[in-house]
Amino acid sequence: MEFKDQLGDWAIQDVMKSYPEIGEILGRFDIGCVTCKVGICLLKDVVSIHGLSPEDEVKIEREINDYLTKKGE
Repeated sequence: MEFKDQLGDWAIQDVMKSYPEIGEILGRFDIGCVTCKVGICLLKDVVSIHGLSPEDEVKIEREINDYLTKKGE
């Protein structure tokens, strides 16, 4: 997965702090990282370990990158 601005290499807790809307995107795919108390997984790993279809992984990547582009990132 390739996220803009190397966001995939960020810990999910840092992603949620900086971009809470990404939690909503992940939630739509039943990835509940927003409620995780550990939060040290990298965004790119969080998406890959949830056993999503390749099509859903592409959708998540696209939605997150589109969100970042709209935000001006």
